[in-house]
Amino acid sequence: MALPACNPLTGPECPPGFEQYVQYKLFMGRGGAAGEVVSDDDWDKFLAESVTPRFPDGLTVLDGYGQWRDASGRIKQERSKVLILYAAGDESSLRANIDAVSGEYEQRFGQESVLRVVDRACVSFS
Repeated sequence: MALPACNPLTGPECPPGFEQYVQYKLFMGRGGAAGEVVSDDDWDKFLAESVTPRFPDGLTVLDGYGQWRDASGRIKQERSKVLILYAAGDESSLRANIDAVSGEYEQRFGQESVLRVVDRACVSFS
């Protein structure tokens, strides 16, 4: 059974003084089979080379710690980075950049996955 398409841009209009943006959150684990595989220096380099050129208008990075179940069923606990982006514009172009960042992170650091969350947000820069 096919699930309906996710459309984060549906819902009530933004209040006066706010603009409609798409909010992306990427949860990026820093661990691997041999322990931590993404050092602070590795993360900084990835951010500068892969994320910032695609999203030069701004972003937020938070340090996190979480747990998840891997493909073999084991519970893993690790430090993580949470990348938060607010973007306006062509959603397909934005999604392509998010996909590129996620895919590159997985490949570069041997990660099983990157958790991606997309939502609608009303934003004001006042």
